[in-house]
Amino acid sequence: MIFYFTATGNSLYVAKQLSKDCRSIPKVIHGDCHYRAESIGIVCPVYGHEMPAMVKRFFAKAELETDYFYLILTYGNRHGGAAELAEVYLRGIGKQADYINTIKMADNFLPAFDMEEQVATLPEKKIEEHIDKIKKDIFERKHRIQTASEEDRAVHQAYLKRQEAIPDKTWAELYTVTEECIGCGICMRVCPAGCITLKEQRAIHHPLDDARNLVCEVCMACIHNCPKNAIRLNIPEKNENARYRNEHIHLPELVEANCQQ
Repeated sequence: MIFYFTATGNSLYVAKQLSKDCRSIPKVIHGDCHYRAESIGIVCPVYGHEMPAMVKRFFAKAELETDYFYLILTYGNRHGGAAELAEVYLRGIGKQADYINTIKMADNFLPAFDMEEQVATLPEKKIEEHIDKIKKDIFERKHRIQTASEEDRAVHQAYLKRQEAIPDKTWAELYTVTEECIGCGICMRVCPAGCITLKEQRAIHHPLDDARNLVCEVCMACIHNCPKNAIRLNIPEKNENARYRNEHIHLPELVEANCQQ
């Protein structure tokens, strides 16, 4: 049994290689989250070297009864000690993983990366080879937490320092819906947090809605999957004409995983 969080398909693809029983965190988080299985895994991306906020909420809520618990974190540039940070978080809420590892894939964070360049680097990342190694480790019930180097920790601390200088409203006002929007609703259906609605056949982004307990994950599923490239960032990006979805994952799969409507 594997639970996953995905925006552009990387973590879903990894989850599908590891188990036939894959369950979407954005869907199951609304239930009682009590599960029992011989082994339970979580696959998710890292944002700022840490797990997405929704995944953390799932962990805090979930009761996972298993003999073997593992966590696989996908990233695109530097993991910044993501496994160590995840272990610290889990221990803080009274949970412990037997195995935590990372896998390097494409990074979908548009302000920092050109998606064309990211796709071009995929062969050198040897994704399939790394998935096979992780799959073997899990099959053999290896106990291992990927270690973080001093450089990894320094990278994360530098990231935190940069974040302190960024106004909070930057993330709340990150997206603009342009006149190219045709009201197809794809952005609404791929948003794992339910932060997008349609009004008069135009997408409206609600980054924070206390009444409905909605908080934008800044996962960028909406902007990457818009067929008209009608959702843009309010901050500079590397290549505003290049978008990304894992080549093995189809749009209906992301809709099935994330749609909150």
